[in-house]
Amino acid sequence: MTLRIDISGLPPERLRFAASPLAELTAMLHVLAEPGHHPKLADWAGDVWAGLPPELAERLREAEFLWRSSQADFLLPARPRPTLADELDDVDRIDDETYVTAALVTTCGGDNRLRSTARSPLTDATARERALDLAQARGARQEAFAERLLADPAAVRARVRHTLEQCAEAFFDAAWAGVAVRLATDLRLKNDLLKRQGIGAALASVSGAVGLAPGGDCIVVDKLQDKATAAHGTGVTFIPSAFGHPHLVVVHAPGWQPVVQYPVAEPGPSEPVSLDTVTLRLEALSHPVRLRLLRTLARGPHTTGELAHTWGLSLPEVSRHLAVLRRAGLLTPRRHGRYVRHTLNLPDLTALGTDLLAAVLR
Repeated sequence: MTLRIDISGLPPERLRFAASPLAELTAMLHVLAEPGHHPKLADWAGDVWAGLPPELAERLREAEFLWRSSQADFLLPARPRPTLADELDDVDRIDDETYVTAALVTTCGGDNRLRSTARSPLTDATARERALDLAQARGARQEAFAERLLADPAAVRARVRHTLEQCAEAFFDAAWAGVAVRLATDLRLKNDLLKRQGIGAALASVSGAVGLAPGGDCIVVDKLQDKATAAHGTGVTFIPSAFGHPHLVVVHAPGWQPVVQYPVAEPGPSEPVSLDTVTLRLEALSHPVRLRLLRTLARGPHTTGELAHTWGLSLPEVSRHLAVLRRAGLLTPRRHGRYVRHTLNLPDLTALGTDLLAAVLR
């Protein structure tokens, strides 16, 4: 499973390594929403939540779908700016159609069916109902957020911006000051490698999951599904993140310039578990379909039907694989109204090793 970015004929100067305040804030917000993905940052997340004003905490929960399972494309700038305010101004320049579609894809669990039609949920009743149905399957908060976004995009956009501005004062400015030097050091290394040894060496230093195809005309990234995009005329932007480990986030949707946000932090050692537990879980992970299901569930809880649709499988087949993963203690089913959603047990997966965790959460 790979994402391929076509860079054939692309001038070297169109490969950019740069830090982004907005992208790093997005990584921090993901940590706050999914602290289980980031065991080493659990204390930081706990301290931030404890110090947040109640109103801001509620605002983060109501909009967390923009950065929890996957990051909305407009939160990872293709042209990073020096300040968060500058980057938020750029987001404000995006038209409602583009903004709403990107927000709904994350709100509805990363379902790219919303991008598969030219019909707009802002103007087409059928597309609107599809978006709301998908959001409903994700839960009441997602459904409410999608309804507000479709009813009044301008109000929701202004509220999201204000929320991000409040985050700057509450915790981002202090955290950014603490990581800016580390990001700048990483950028010097990457840009020096790009200049002296070429793109292959620079990509190798980004991640073991990123590389250059043999012909040199394509960047290959190990991701959840087979996808392809092109950087012709736009380039590719690489953004380092101190808060993003172990995630490797890629903007690849049609109409968006490719962006890769990569982690600069190193994983810590995992806690030991019993041999019987390791054996049971490794047997559960020995099937490629179950690994694919885990990588999907790492982005957030999913129903059996959503997993079947995503991978083109039958409901009974998916149910059998989920049963194996549940017996291994890697999944927990929870009923939400008429839906049963399956949640990945990240602490148990983490116990199997950081390499596996990084591969699943990539």
